[in-house]
Amino acid sequence: MNLHSKVLLKSGQFSGEVRFRVDQIQLPKHAAKSNGKTQENGSSDTMEECKWGSYAKGALYALQRGGNDLKQGITGFICGTEGLDSSGLSSSAAVGIAYLLALESANNLTVSPTGNIEYDRLIENEYLGLKNGILDQSAILLSSYGCLTCMDCKTKIHKLIHPPKYETEKNAETKFPYKILLSFSGLKQALTTNPGYNRRVTECREAAEILLKAAGKEAEPILSNVEQEEFEAHKSKLEPNLARRAEHYFSENTRVIKGLEAWSCGNFEEFGKLISASGLSSIQNYECGCEPLIQLYEILLKAPGVYGARFSGAGFRGCCVAFVNSDNADKAASFVKNEYFKVQPELASHLNQDTAVVICDSGDCARII
Repeated sequence: MNLHSKVLLKSGQFSGEVRFRVDQIQLPKHAAKSNGKTQENGSSDTMEECKWGSYAKGALYALQRGGNDLKQGITGFICGTEGLDSSGLSSSAAVGIAYLLALESANNLTVSPTGNIEYDRLIENEYLGLKNGILDQSAILLSSYGCLTCMDCKTKIHKLIHPPKYETEKNAETKFPYKILLSFSGLKQALTTNPGYNRRVTECREAAEILLKAAGKEAEPILSNVEQEEFEAHKSKLEPNLARRAEHYFSENTRVIKGLEAWSCGNFEEFGKLISASGLSSIQNYECGCEPLIQLYEILLKAPGVYGARFSGAGFRGCCVAFVNSDNADKAASFVKNEYFKVQPELASHLNQDTAVVICDSGDCARII
């Protein structure tokens, strides 16, 4: 019986080895520190801080929290595209899910995609202390080739939206008339070390609390418990920064509804405009991003064939993502590389030119091969 789970890691952040026992009770990082407890795991906290090894332990923590008694460990090797680790492309969710799937497979556990979405939320929210939601995990575990994945993060209800003529295009040589463009800024920072991310979550809760009180409602202070009409009626009671956070939330919901309609009709131009509007609201209302990312966003909007662009993820580091006409994808990639070097020569000079701008397609969900 292999009770030692050993994971060999290689990434732009970390190279090394992490060992721990799957029969050892895992505590959240903040709880272990506050109790003065050091878990004997065969590797130092310094080595693991903000590294992918923490997510392996987090996966064990989540599975234990779910009442699973693991007996079998794993020996694994993890790697990703060089230069794109920790680039704002849901790296943490992807790694966490990979560990969950591996440990479940080794222990013959059958867990639904929605179950693993919740487990990965436990890794990030409880074990690591990051106040993010379930969007990334849902995209990774529920997606299907060529489809738009719609997830209601409150109800957990999801559906796949096919573009017109999906089956014909999937089997045709030309595939789809669009590509996804990923452009890396060169900024790397773990969200767990950036106070801006968690602060935005707190501000949204503060806004929800004020709006719910004004509406005479008793509910958990989250904006999804506030109706659009209630926000419009009582937003004057919010301080300016809280009003902007709430405006971003409610305008995003509207853009999602319009985006579903545009996608299902094959109106990619309108879909792209909504993506760009989302990016602008992230900058103006949610006030995330920084100069390099904003410059990258603006460059993408000027690139040939780009329908729309926005930050990838939280916008405090990493990548911008663009929706581009497939015929112009190569031109757009070259344009972005050249223009970004002009405004950020130092950051651009350290980028791997093979992965500074990546042209890709949407794919199927994560699974055991």
